[in-house]
Amino acid sequence: MNYNEKFTNTITKTFFSKLPQNEQSFIREAAFKYKFSHQELIQIINIARDLEMWNEAGISEIFPEHPSRKVAFKKLREKYEAIRNAPNSYENFELKNIPQEQKYTFKTEAKEGFGLGLCPVASEKTRCCNLLTLDAVESCGFDCSYCSIQSFYNQNTITFDSSFKDKLLNLELDPNKTYHIGTGQASDSLMFGNREGVLDALFAFARKYPNVILEFKTKSDNISYLLENDVPKNILCTWSLNTPTIIENEEHLTASLDKRLRAARRVADKGIKIGFHFHPIVEYVGYLDEYQAVYEKLILQFDPSEVALVSFGTLTFIKPVIKQLREREFHSKITQIPHEDASGKTSYPETTKIEMFKHAYESFKPWHSKVFFYLCMESHELWSKTFGYQYATNNDFEHAMLEAYAKKIGQDYLI
Repeated sequence: MNYNEKFTNTITKTFFSKLPQNEQSFIREAAFKYKFSHQELIQIINIARDLEMWNEAGISEIFPEHPSRKVAFKKLREKYEAIRNAPNSYENFELKNIPQEQKYTFKTEAKEGFGLGLCPVASEKTRCCNLLTLDAVESCGFDCSYCSIQSFYNQNTITFDSSFKDKLLNLELDPNKTYHIGTGQASDSLMFGNREGVLDALFAFARKYPNVILEFKTKSDNISYLLENDVPKNILCTWSLNTPTIIENEEHLTASLDKRLRAARRVADKGIKIGFHFHPIVEYVGYLDEYQAVYEKLILQFDPSEVALVSFGTLTFIKPVIKQLREREFHSKITQIPHEDASGKTSYPETTKIEMFKHAYESFKPWHSKVFFYLCMESHELWSKTFGYQYATNNDFEHAMLEAYAKKIGQDYLI
């Protein structure tokens, strides 16, 4: 096989065709000059794709000229790693091909089985709260660049289960046990409101099982149903929050920070217990100061008696999500991080995680004895390094969480 055939065969299953024409031409010329191997070519194309997605200088601008193929490739990898590992800056970042409005189609169909199961990221390798998840809706109308939902569902189609209400009513749970069920894993809990009677069904379920702590998790400010109806006290309404920088550049189509906080304030004013998730906390130039400002807003605007939980987490990637991001024609810095192994996934180095989580936890010091704090999807050891304590097992973590939530909503904790 001559090199032309080898090159053509290699690029067919890569992102080569998605690169700008000038980058394609440059890679082709460099490949024929250096006779890069199959694996080297794939890596070079991925590097070019990442640089374009990150809105950084293109591969033609950073490629190191050197007579040796191995040295040239090694120096290219080093330059790429230096760009990827340096703290991001959104100062001159330009958005590209970001939708200005939500465009999707709705589909209602009878689905086999029932979407109640363990949290999809549950693992013995990380400290997990054993959350049960209820997929009332599949896929999300928001467009957060880091979200793993996009690797599982068609982002443009929102699917409702036509038999969801009946399945929910027929679900049999132990009335002498406290459960924690979340509805915001496969979609946003509130953005579609009561479409297809989803919230009607969930409210009826919460009333039938007062021993179930039902959590709605959202990035929206669509709270009209909550304000217009009597809300069972075993429903928690939680907001995923981030800094204005991340919301504007990575959480597309979601409600602004101020809108989320105003919605949370109105819900809390009605007596509904609320919570906040900082997941993902993202490292970039000046990030600690900007997150600090958000933490201080919460402490000023909410009383800890109104807040059941605050959680922290960060970027964690699986290969299908990274591939999906490279497929998209947009700009995002969300994968521009030092990728280290994190229990089979990739994430920030431990030193970075300790910095972000310890800073976050210590910022909420006035709430420490009054609100339940936890880390999501992190190693057992990281708890003691950031919170100063850890749970011996996932069950211990779950029991502590459920006991705290039950106490907050004024119910007995049933083991």
